[in-house]
Amino acid sequence: MALGSNIGNGKELIEQAYALLAERIGPITHKSALYTTAPAGFESNNLFTNSAICLQTTLSAIDVLHLTQQIEKELGRMHKSVNLQYADRSMDIDILYYNLEQINQEDLIVPHPRMHTRRFVLEPLCEIAPTLKHPIIGKNTQYLLNQLPR
Repeated sequence: MALGSNIGNGKELIEQAYALLAERIGPITHKSALYTTAPAGFESNNLFTNSAICLQTTLSAIDVLHLTQQIEKELGRMHKSVNLQYADRSMDIDILYYNLEQINQEDLIVPHPRMHTRRFVLEPLCEIAPTLKHPIIGKNTQYLLNQLPR
């Protein structure tokens, strides 16, 4: 999973999200450092705090999605992005991978369809899973990160 926040207390919100995710979905087995980045895809005066984690769970992918959306709301997220129109948000939790399955449902696409183009996702993910191979692209996280411009 990737977590991001670009409201002033982003670090605290991500720590709260870690606790809620572990409590409701399953134990966190790997956690990246926190990364501070500029917003991507929209203008804002706020920076983002980003992180990647790996969880163990017995829940289905769709159940995980519903729980992450509930946690986002509890941490102050008002609306989801629509038609790739992004805005400031207190919490954004994305499912990057789910057991390397390919899921293409109306509400959930896994692997995340734009993760391989986003440095702010790949840098923290590379910290915890550099050799994890993308099931569609066939390249590992480190390779995908190395292909992005600086």
